[in-house]
Amino acid sequence: MAFDGLTLANLTCELNRELTGARLYKIAQPEPDELLLTFKNSEGQTRLLISADASLPLVYLTSENKPSPMTAPGFCMLLRKHLQNGRVISVTQPGLERILRMEIEHLDEMGDLCRKILVIEIMGKHSNVIFVDENGTILDSIKHVSAAVSSVREVLPGKPYFVAHTQDKLDLFTMEEDDFRQAITSKPQPAYKALYCTVTGISPVLAQELCYRAGIDGDRPTAALSAEDHASLWRVMQDLKATINNGAFSPCVAYENGRPAEYASISLTSYLDVRPYPNVSSLLESYYAEKNAISRIHQKSADLRRVVQTILERDVKKYDLQLQQIKDTEKRETYRIYGELLNTYGYSAAPGAKYLDAVNYYTGENVRIPLDPTLSARENAQKYFDRYGKLKRTNEALTELTVEVKAEIDHLESIATSLEIAQKEEDLAEIKEELITSGYVHRKGPAKKIKITSKPFHYVTSDGFDVYVGKNNYQNDQLTFQFATGNDWWFHAKKIPGSHVIVKTEGRELPDRSFEEAARLAAYYSKGREQDKVEVDYVQKKHVKKPSGAKPGFVVYYTNFSMAVSSDVSGLKQI
Repeated sequence: MAFDGLTLANLTCELNRELTGARLYKIAQPEPDELLLTFKNSEGQTRLLISADASLPLVYLTSENKPSPMTAPGFCMLLRKHLQNGRVISVTQPGLERILRMEIEHLDEMGDLCRKILVIEIMGKHSNVIFVDENGTILDSIKHVSAAVSSVREVLPGKPYFVAHTQDKLDLFTMEEDDFRQAITSKPQPAYKALYCTVTGISPVLAQELCYRAGIDGDRPTAALSAEDHASLWRVMQDLKATINNGAFSPCVAYENGRPAEYASISLTSYLDVRPYPNVSSLLESYYAEKNAISRIHQKSADLRRVVQTILERDVKKYDLQLQQIKDTEKRETYRIYGELLNTYGYSAAPGAKYLDAVNYYTGENVRIPLDPTLSARENAQKYFDRYGKLKRTNEALTELTVEVKAEIDHLESIATSLEIAQKEEDLAEIKEELITSGYVHRKGPAKKIKITSKPFHYVTSDGFDVYVGKNNYQNDQLTFQFATGNDWWFHAKKIPGSHVIVKTEGRELPDRSFEEAARLAAYYSKGREQDKVEVDYVQKKHVKKPSGAKPGFVVYYTNFSMAVSSDVSGLKQI
């Protein structure tokens, strides 16, 4: 995860600016491992969310409120007793450790001025919020850690607080160049890994960016680094130190194929699609909200994906078996010829013969026909004709069945692709309705009309043309046969499941750049989105037809153009 020491340094700078001198107005504990602190100053009200969740520990300023439980937990009550209406003196970070120390001044029960420290440790599964007095004694914590749980440090009331040093790393602010060079070359490993394993507060993402800024391939072994490479690495480390000291942070999120990939508190120059944020709190709130939305939809679609995958696996096995059975019927013509040759030359077969040599009058070649010695030549001929007839009927039946099964496989694969690109719950509702209508899922309860609110994706090309992308088969049919007009352009990934992409021309000629951008959308919203290049067919809508009785989303076209494009849609404007 990219919540590294640099991100926390950026957050420390922001909290100092926003909270120093503010009064701690409200303290709430919405979740067992989460705090929501509300501060007041002359400019208004500010909320700080603190989460010590093992899977996703976070700290950021937010405008959102959360409902609190009817009865406050003991840790929340303790904080209210000591810190309610306290004033924030400072927010600090020791080195580049993933630790925040918020010092708060308040009046005790006797009216005397005293100070307490709220320590926020963002350390993965070891994350915690620890309440400490000015002498360094732990008053309480949101998670208790006994000696039975950790042999390194106990986090219990009455125990002394200290930062556990479990990793021997260099401090960015105090390390010397010779120590840095020696540390990163101490063992063979890629350069970027050496950075984050050597210096405190450096994440893998930040390490790759620093290597890129130094002009070094992050995967290059440290043993292969030249003196110039070491000098470049030291230079970018000093630049990083200056950025932190000057508070010159540039929080941003890097996107890949339209989805958030990584974030950092300095510009990620190694990525093409980088979107800046005004502050790190808004970045964290937006980034994890978007990530959580994708994760939540993935979880909600799990049952549908399981149904589709189960039926798909069954159909693929059935299809493979049918193809093998069709292959077994290929020798039927041989049996027919054997029967005909026996009717023609059978008079020359000796009684009890096990084979008959004859000339195949279709090819002029000599063939040896196996015989059943207990049967006459005519009876052997009839036996071969019977085999031929049986295999012929089997071939005809299987050929028809394989067409049906292949159509079902293509339909299920298109639904699986629709599930992958779904972004909202209403997208899943339309896909589920298609599964019910197709008989793959049984409707629970009485049938009722489902209100469909999902809409196709809407993009605008660099030349100002509107592009629409279907999210599922129903939308694909609607876009192609109801929304598009004859001279609009239609795009689809070649021979793989994917969305129908419609470019509205409004009677204008489409520039080459718009053709390429629409093709990239067709490539991205297809099963081949992970490939470097995807072949995309495109044709005017008037040449696209839907066969009678075809499944949703299935179309045919016989004259088309094709192009191979990447599936990168970064830079395309989405409405």
